[in-house]
Order: sequence, then structure tokens, then C-alpha cells
Amino acid sequence: MKNILYKLFEHKNLTREEARDVLFNIADGQYNDCQLSAFMTIFLMRSITTDELAGFRDAILERRLPIDFGNVKTIDIVGTGGDGKNTFNISTCSCFVVAGTGRKVVKHGNYGASSISGASNVLEQHGVKFSSDPDVLHKSLDDSGVCYLHAPFFSPALKSVAQVRRNLGVRTFFNMLGPLVNPMLPRHQLLGVYNLKLMRLYKYIAQNESINCTIVHSLDGYDEISLTSPFKVSSIEGERLYIPEELGFDTYEQAELSGGETLADAAAIFDNVLNDKATKAQKNCVIANAAFAIRTLDNDITINEAIRQAKESIESGRALDRFNRFLSLNS
Repeated sequence: MKNILYKLFEHKNLTREEARDVLFNIADGQYNDCQLSAFMTIFLMRSITTDELAGFRDAILERRLPIDFGNVKTIDIVGTGGDGKNTFNISTCSCFVVAGTGRKVVKHGNYGASSISGASNVLEQHGVKFSSDPDVLHKSLDDSGVCYLHAPFFSPALKSVAQVRRNLGVRTFFNMLGPLVNPMLPRHQLLGVYNLKLMRLYKYIAQNESINCTIVHSLDGYDEISLTSPFKVSSIEGERLYIPEELGFDTYEQAELSGGETLADAAAIFDNVLNDKATKAQKNCVIANAAFAIRTLDNDITINEAIRQAKESIESGRALDRFNRFLSLNS
């Protein structure tokens, strides 16, 4: 690691093979916490290259515990995190809204490292017990429409750096990696990123891997469709800038999307959305993200029709029903 650090301090880049080897060593526990902290911090001070990100991804996927759902058409809805906005769990909530429309979601997630509530935090707050048992995962997907893959159970490298990431409390390149290493390797994905440079990087990787990936970024810095500003969407159909009003939404204040100060606060907002008791800002930003996920799975429908379906999923109670089924199967 010392040699790797000196190379990076000299503003040199890692090859894809070097990046892969470093991640293998991380997974094998060969570096101490100080070395890991220094290594992760470097990528906050300069941009990660395509080869570096691809090499890190190669190592994690090679060591992953794979999971196979056959030919079932599924999507992962995930943000990189690390945007510093401390929102409630918009992506996770959107999963159950999409499931309420009869579609299938295989969500890959983890504990929050730079925010109060990551996907694993809010689900655990509801009593969910994570599993890597294929029978449990298949039944969850079949009966509730949602399967949750807790990242440390499937990727040893992610587990080995969890404590260091929490202690640092800032985003690291592992935030960038998370959406790329779903062990199921889903062919459809709604991915939120915290800046436009990362959008271009993910677009390149998605094209190379033949992933039908819709990438979203709100121009005021959110790694999701926040409806607090115009937002950019990149998909297999090209790139487009939207303003909330053209989709029938208002533009909201950032404070309206806060996840609160505690896990209980974030869980309460999550519940309010699925019970159709949330504020317009909370409800509509979930609808917007769910709609673009729906359209990623079904390109033949319009975004306005996808918005209608997402809204109906909440207001009919079907999204809540899917979540309650998920809880009964995973608690």
C-alpha cells in the first residue's frame, strides 16, 4: 500500500489491473485502517478514472456471492449517496412504489456512511433481518415484488471497509462503486449521481456492460430526482433536462426533503409516503423517481403514464401492501 500511495501522491493513475489487485487486498484485510483512510481520501481530492473504477468493480464482482433470478425482468433503484443532503430514503421508498405497479425490484444497498439513514438502516429500523439465503430472496421477490441484497452479505470488500467509511463520515469511491456491484448484475437500473462528471462515467460503463441504465442528477446537487431544481436524465434514448413543472410537479425547497435527525425520523417519513400521509414534496419526489424507473423497464409508455402509475400505486395502497408483504417475509 505504501508504494500505491506514493504513486497516487505523485498524481499518477492506477491501471485497471492495479485497481483490481488493491481491492482484492482490501477484501483480504491486508491494509490497516490508516492506510485505507489515506487511500480512500485521495479519490476525494482528484477524480477517479474509468480504468480505476472498472478495476475496483472487477474485483468486487469476482469475489461476490452471486444470486440468480433467472429470466425475471427486474430493476435496481439506487443512488450513489454522498451528496451531503441528508434526505429521507427516496430510492428505497420508490422500490415499493414500483413493486405496487406489478413490477419487480432487486435492490442492492448498505448502511449509510455519510448520512443518517441508508437503505439498510431504514429497513432494519422496521425490523427487517437481512439474508443471503436464495430461498428467502426468491420468495421475497415473488410475493412482494422486492428483494433486498444487503451489500456486506454479498461483497466481502464492502464489509471490510464499513467501519472506516463510517468513521470518515464523508463520501468515498465506495459510494461510486455501490450501484455498479449489485451481485445479481441487473440489466435495468435507475441510478442517481451527485454530479454530472459521474453521470458521464456511469454512462460509459453502462454502455460497455450493455445495461439499460437511466442516470439522474438534480442540478442543485442531489443524487436523485429531488424536484428542488431542474434535473438531468441520461438514458438509452439520450440526455434531457427537465424542470419539475413540465411533468406536473411543483419545485420544492431542499428543507422539505430532509430525513430528520434520527433513524426514527427517517423511518417515519418513509412510512408516511407509503401510507399516503406525506407532504406533497416527499410524496412527489418518490413518484418522480419511481416513474423514471418504471419507464426504464417499459420504454413503450410515456413518462406521464409512468407518473400516473406511480401515483396510483401509492394512493391505491398497493405500494404499502407490497411493503407489508416484504416485512412479513423478511422480519
